[in-house]
Amino acid sequence: MNCLFICSRNQWRSPTAERVFAVDYGIRTRSAGTSRHAKHTISSKDVAWADLIFVMEQKHKQNIKEKFSKQLQHKKVIVLDIPDDYHYMDEELIALLQDVVPPYLAKNTMD
Repeated sequence: MNCLFICSRNQWRSPTAERVFAVDYGIRTRSAGTSRHAKHTISSKDVAWADLIFVMEQKHKQNIKEKFSKQLQHKKVIVLDIPDDYHYMDEELIALLQDVVPPYLAKNTMD
């Protein structure tokens, strides 16, 4: 399974999720940001690669829907509702991610 994690600047939240789920869960992960100032700005290649797309906030989903509407037609985009209140590998952020993401992973491995 290929999971893409998206936040605004690809600085704290999405790289944390990318690392946690690649290391602890053994799935293929990438992260990207919606801002043109992101470390890695989301591309159509990222969208095509992903089986599941996790966004940290509703505004990220809206942003990628506007930019990649055609590519997202058969993709599942999940809003995690994780605010931009954390730093990279913040213990609280990791705990939150480990709480909210796995149910989606389990459901999609059964589909």
